[in-house]
Amino acid sequence: MRRLPFPLLTVALVAAWLLLNESGTLGAVLLGGVLAIGAVRALTALDPPDGRLRRPRAAFALAPLVLGDIVRSNIAVAKIILWPGRRDRVSGFVRIPLDLRAPYGLATLACIITATPGTLWVEYDSARSTLLLHVLDLIDEETWVETIKGRYEKRLMELFE
Repeated sequence: MRRLPFPLLTVALVAAWLLLNESGTLGAVLLGGVLAIGAVRALTALDPPDGRLRRPRAAFALAPLVLGDIVRSNIAVAKIILWPGRRDRVSGFVRIPLDLRAPYGLATLACIITATPGTLWVEYDSARSTLLLHVLDLIDEETWVETIKGRYEKRLMELFE
């Protein structure tokens, strides 16, 4: 019998299933197990690239930074929506050159940017290794380039490359 791929993911999916169903009955556990095993088998058919965290401690440094930025950005967007009096706000696009090449690092950066209100990952050009970012309140493009490269990309490269 072959080993079950991604055992931690399987356990996490079963746990999520049980939490969502608010039931710990044997039937719920079995159904969750069958669904989790099916989902994991389907994931292996996608042939995801190999990847692992190179320095897990960097993730612990990155998480509070990202959460703080999300809170600050929520407050800034709320001010824009609730007090729209300022007319000099300009939204726009910023092209950011990236040194990050790891697929999981790029995916994590996309999640961070999109989870932060007021910013949106629009496009990644792999040929030029550039990110196109939309910003709701664009004041200075260089500040955004420095923010993405200095705060996020540097730490993600520590994690994944």
